[in-house]
Amino acid sequence: MTQANPKNNDVPEDEQGGSLTKRHAFGIATMMIIAFTTFAMAFVIIGYAIIKYGYINDGPLNGEQVFEIQSGVGLSSIAEKLKDEGVIRSAGTFKMFVKFDGGEANLKAGEYAIPPAASMRDVYEILIDGQAILYPVTFAEGLTSAQIIRKITGIESIPGDAPNTPAEGTLLPETYMLPKSMTKTALVKKMRAEQEALVDALWKERAIGLPIKSKYEAIILASIVEKETGVNSEREHVAGVFINRLNKGIRLESDPTIIYGITGGEKLGRGLRRSEIDRKTDWNTYRISGLPKTPICNPGRAAIAAVLNPMETEDIFFVADGSGGHAFAKTLRAHNNNVIKWRKVERDRKRAAQKSKKDAQKETKKDAKKDTGQ
Repeated sequence: MTQANPKNNDVPEDEQGGSLTKRHAFGIATMMIIAFTTFAMAFVIIGYAIIKYGYINDGPLNGEQVFEIQSGVGLSSIAEKLKDEGVIRSAGTFKMFVKFDGGEANLKAGEYAIPPAASMRDVYEILIDGQAILYPVTFAEGLTSAQIIRKITGIESIPGDAPNTPAEGTLLPETYMLPKSMTKTALVKKMRAEQEALVDALWKERAIGLPIKSKYEAIILASIVEKETGVNSEREHVAGVFINRLNKGIRLESDPTIIYGITGGEKLGRGLRRSEIDRKTDWNTYRISGLPKTPICNPGRAAIAAVLNPMETEDIFFVADGSGGHAFAKTLRAHNNNVIKWRKVERDRKRAAQKSKKDAQKETKKDAKKDTGQ
């Protein structure tokens, strides 16, 4: 039996050679593509590694440097300024990584302390976290809203114009740490927000049975406590006296409320006159029962807390004792004795001041005689 020939024996030799050549060319092309791709990937990886090294490597600063971002400035300007001021070596690299991280819109205006040898990554993290240099601004407890706005207006380092004077008692006086970029309007807004948050928190923890119907009434009474005493240890005691008087229907009889009705909270510069004590205003608590119409200043944290958690006491009177504090009493007789003591302190001080003035005048005359050779 004759054996059949293989099928490829029927294909011409030139066609078999062409097929092998095509397969060989395809293999070579595939290998070249793979080699090129591998080379390109290696080039990219090496290039990225070099760029990344520059991004995380120590920066050029030899010492700490303050860097400022102005409000409204974009990433390109920030990167160029960083390079121009010697904080980073490459503006392009810095921009690339910031954009890659999606942090372009999160760079915050302000002044930033850049430490020595800070890498571009360190700089970016400082800027993105908003770790701006903060400056303290202090407002004393007991200032009126008008006085606070005047002070803010006079601080040239805070940009922008001050807003209109807010309602009395709506600002929280304390020390605020501000970035250089904060405007005057933003500061006032912050002071209002801080006061609202504080009152909300303290109101929840207030004592039971207080004759105070609202947060606003708490601020009114706290403003009186604030103006009556600057001694921290006395605030709760003074608040307790006023709470007792309100509970008993006794007028508060607070001198600062008279002064506010006369000057709007500015210094009177003299003692009260009998006519002013007798004159009825919306704030004169010698002439009206209960609380004044509005707060008489912006009370601080301690005064607000004292009103909402006052000392439990039977005292219903207090008067200055000459030491900067007050003498408290539960009866009118004891109070009158304290008043007598205070009047004596006043007289002694007045006599001492007069004597000091006369002695100073005598010394001036002696010096004048020496100068004229008499």
